[in-house]
Amino acid sequence: MSIKDWSENIILAELQDDPVFSDDLNGIQELVEKRKGGTHVVLDFTQVNFLNSSNIAKLLKLRKVLHSTSPGKLRLCGINTGAWGVFLVTGLDKLFEFCDDAASGLASVQLG
Repeated sequence: MSIKDWSENIILAELQDDPVFSDDLNGIQELVEKRKGGTHVVLDFTQVNFLNSSNIAKLLKLRKVLHSTSPGKLRLCGINTGAWGVFLVTGLDKLFEFCDDAASGLASVQLG
């Protein structure tokens, strides 16, 4: 996994399957909480093939932290078919914002 400070208010993270996925999201959440607002997060799911209920719970918690600390945007990108199916079945495709790749996710949080 790679967590990069893309700019002073944007975090770009390249996620992997569990158990690394959970650790990565915990680390990202800690970074967001330390910054105390105005942070945007772009999560690259290119290497993620499977999501479980714990992963989804951590994503929802990260979303809540971003929305509760001063509006921070969260973009999920590079979602493959297996992971996308989980978002569709759970209805979370309507809750999260998605982009095709990390570059479009970064542009999305910078522009809007």
